[in-house]
Amino acid sequence: MEIRPILSAMWRNRTGSVLVAVQIALTLAIVVNCMFMAKSRIEFIARPSGMDIENIITAQSLGFGSDYRHDETIDADLRALRALPGVIAVTPASGIPMSGSGSATGYKTSMDEDAPRETANYYRFDEHAEQALGVKIIEGRGFTELEVRRADDENYDRMPPQVIITKAYAERLFGDEPALGQLIYDGLNESAEVVGIIEHQYGAWVHWSSFDNVMWFPQRQEGPSIRYIIRAEPGQRDALIPVVEQTMQELNSSSRLVRNVRTMEETVATSYEGDFAIASTLIVAIILLFVITGLGIVGLASFTVRQRTKQIGTRRAIGARKRDIIRYFLTENWLMTTIGIVIGTVLTISLNYALATAFEIERLNYVYLVIGMGMLWLLGFVAVAEPARRASNVSPAVATRTV
Repeated sequence: MEIRPILSAMWRNRTGSVLVAVQIALTLAIVVNCMFMAKSRIEFIARPSGMDIENIITAQSLGFGSDYRHDETIDADLRALRALPGVIAVTPASGIPMSGSGSATGYKTSMDEDAPRETANYYRFDEHAEQALGVKIIEGRGFTELEVRRADDENYDRMPPQVIITKAYAERLFGDEPALGQLIYDGLNESAEVVGIIEHQYGAWVHWSSFDNVMWFPQRQEGPSIRYIIRAEPGQRDALIPVVEQTMQELNSSSRLVRNVRTMEETVATSYEGDFAIASTLIVAIILLFVITGLGIVGLASFTVRQRTKQIGTRRAIGARKRDIIRYFLTENWLMTTIGIVIGTVLTISLNYALATAFEIERLNYVYLVIGMGMLWLLGFVAVAEPARRASNVSPAVATRTV
């Protein structure tokens, strides 16, 4: 089959062909960039946190009244919670990682006033933090019970002598030098020794560029509020939530409130809520664009079949087979789709460049452009298949009628 007669026929009926080609071009440009951005958001949400999030419960205790005793309440809570069947470990915490709420400050590696500082998100935990979070300390050790300062300790407001930091933070502070055993200084030039290095853990703010800059202090959070991180055995988390809440309520309901007993998955999902909404919107936009483009192709092909009924009948009368008619319409659609894809490729790259420049997003991976092309070619084939089949069923007798 020659391409020239098909192109000639498309040119004579160019309005519909041009509109569909432009629609295909715009669809390619938008869909490919939406696919790439949606994939980036999904990967962003799915980043490994370094923690056993699926099995963690968090809870908050808020003391009130003159008879509230902060450390005594924590001691009672920890004894009771750690004794519950199905609980692996519990630690009091100053904050919940990946919650969007936390504390951070800058630290340096020397007492020099002009020494550069690297900001870290810091948490106050006790000696059970490693097990409670499910993280892995790859160098050094965790805290000991004797190192954990209580709120009534006279040195509570000073830099603790020991800290644990993430590997990522260690590399940003010390570069290629070993961090274990090194000293870190705060703004008052008080120092702490790095006694342990965590393989990987995320901090509070999911959109912070230094999300994995995390530091642990061996301290209990000052009252009257305290949070608990409770790690359950696999499969026990959901059953433990009401038990944890009831246990804490029974220990002290007269001078404290127990609230926000929930899974850590819920907390993390809330932090990623905006990203999930963006990814979902992009996916819906991709689906709608494909549907609309497919309908456009079907509409044009159906119109063409009706418009060329006599021509098709004539071809059948002079010997064209059904498969020749089907091949004609498939080839015509392929040409129209290809023209749209060529234009769309330029638009896709231009749009991605504009987005990357304006919003500092990642540049397009051209694998997605190839995938988009393949999807549009397949869409064109599927969309025109039924109109082409109807065209092949036109009787040769139609050629003798007046249309």
